[in-house]
Amino acid sequence: MHPVRRQRLMIVVMIVVGASLAAVLIGMALKENLNLFYEPVRVAAGEAPLGRKIRVGGMVVKDSVVRDTETLQVSFVLTDYSANVLVTYQGILPDLFAEEAGAVTTGVLGEDGVFRAEQVLAKHDEKYMPPEVAKAIEGKHPPDGAAGSY
Repeated sequence: MHPVRRQRLMIVVMIVVGASLAAVLIGMALKENLNLFYEPVRVAAGEAPLGRKIRVGGMVVKDSVVRDTETLQVSFVLTDYSANVLVTYQGILPDLFAEEAGAVTTGVLGEDGVFRAEQVLAKHDEKYMPPEVAKAIEGKHPPDGAAGSY
């Protein structure tokens, strides 16, 4: 093989190997930062991964918000009117967070079935609901007087 051809071939091989390596690293980084949305019924059915960052959304069950008087620890129940998920959160809740209102939480589901939220998002007015939450509770209605119990 001619030395110039060999040099060109080596350059092409290095470019292909470098591009492949970059594509693999980008794919791994994107997979790590991906957090999927799960409805409470899918979490209750065991479809949500344990120990991995995900989002869970639904309506906050009336009378389910419990605040620790000593810390910023808050627990509440999210529902899609088919199933409920207990959520714990350490921090200050958004001003618009309320019972019987939509919320989306980001965090990790523990083996005990409790969702440990790192972030809580609340709807911003009475007409808006996050698309994932709207789809999750579409066609479902709360039972008479309550949204259920955990």
